[in-house]
Amino acid sequence: MRIDIITCLPALLDSFLGQSILKRAQDKGVVEIGIHDLRDYSKNVHKRVDDYAFGGGAGMVLQLEPVVSCLRVLQAQRSYDDIIYMTPDGKRFDQKMANTLSLKQNLIILCGHYKGIDERIRTHFVTSEISIGDFVVTGGEIPAALVADAIIRLAPGVMNDETSALSDSFQDNLLAPPVYTRPSEFEGLEVPQVLLSGHEAKINEWRLEQAILRTQERRPELYRQFLKDQGIEQ
Repeated sequence: MRIDIITCLPALLDSFLGQSILKRAQDKGVVEIGIHDLRDYSKNVHKRVDDYAFGGGAGMVLQLEPVVSCLRVLQAQRSYDDIIYMTPDGKRFDQKMANTLSLKQNLIILCGHYKGIDERIRTHFVTSEISIGDFVVTGGEIPAALVADAIIRLAPGVMNDETSALSDSFQDNLLAPPVYTRPSEFEGLEVPQVLLSGHEAKINEWRLEQAILRTQERRPELYRQFLKDQGIEQ
């Protein structure tokens, strides 16, 4: 898998994408991450990539030409499955979307900034638009990093325990059950005995029960979807 991220602030991504699981994934050769500075594609003597919006109004807009120039350079090198634009009015990102994107071969993620990008980029070049929530942040770099993290950790060979990602929250529309580690007793606080029993079937049954209860209590809309997926009428 390869993910190319286009940004006017590459330093925001360098540290995040070079740590922990993401770094190991790259070191193993499971994934390649390219970070592309939009200013490298500017023809402006001052390397500006933004301009005033036609029609007036507050805020600046990312220009069409540097973005398109970068996209064309990348597309000349390989074929991409998706060109993703991070934007508050995109489709809400979730685990199902992460699962789908993790099966892709090559992705481009375009980070918005200022008041956004020239609409012609969205109309003629972008193939998917993703939001991480109903709020606005300074730019698309942090959202892009979150999406990349969620995708990459699902790629085969990234996690040391291949089954770990399958028990994450939101898989099968359930939140993850409680987890415990050593010591088994601390200041009178004990780990549930079933987890110490060594009985795999009973442990799995307990975890499923706890996942269902936690989802019902904390995310009733997910719980309703879980019931629907199970063919259970409410």
